[in-house]
Amino acid sequence: MAAGKGTRMLPLSERTNKVLIPVGGKPFLHHLLSRLKTAGYDEVGIIVNYKKELVQKFIDEGGWNATIIDQPEPRGTGDAVRCAKAFVGKDDFVVLGGDNLWSAADLQRIRMDDAFNYVMGKTHDHPEQYGVLQCEGEYVVNIVEKPRQFVGNLINTGLYKFKPEIFEAIEKTTPGLKGEYLLTDAISILAKFHKVKSMTLKDYWLDFGKPEDIPLVEEFLKTHSV
Repeated sequence: MAAGKGTRMLPLSERTNKVLIPVGGKPFLHHLLSRLKTAGYDEVGIIVNYKKELVQKFIDEGGWNATIIDQPEPRGTGDAVRCAKAFVGKDDFVVLGGDNLWSAADLQRIRMDDAFNYVMGKTHDHPEQYGVLQCEGEYVVNIVEKPRQFVGNLINTGLYKFKPEIFEAIEKTTPGLKGEYLLTDAISILAKFHKVKSMTLKDYWLDFGKPEDIPLVEEFLKTHSV
């Protein structure tokens, strides 16, 4: 998912899509696609809206095997995944945020070939800043966004494996106050029927959300190759 305007990255995102902002001499998207390729993904769809022509140019010039998927209006993560329905077809598929970075090993681990959907979680000291996975054993029963009271410390890293049934769940969601359809709402619908399991991150997860993150990611990449 790379459709948003990246307002937290202003002013750097004024003229380019956030995922194309340079990190260590290369667009951030280069580092993410490199890890996906190493993890064995050979069909990649990039959901875009803002500055989509620049993302297409990056794909063409870099020779990446990726398909651009247009989200006509930025109406949330649930709507973004809905736009990928034709690309996915009847296959299981993995969804991830284009402004985050995971290891190739964790990207490979979530490719579970079974009857369940999966959410990659990570224990965190400040879960109140994220979506928190509430679980019963290995099953996710709910996702609480930025809880004001402690409900757990396993946070959602935004890495998912879905079965096509997620599209039906998305259609059952309603937009929030900002008119956005949230993917986590659809996941919570499936979770009620014990169709969602959690996995715990083994390696790393980096958020590329604001300008202050750039030097941190650059320093990290110096010691963590693909």
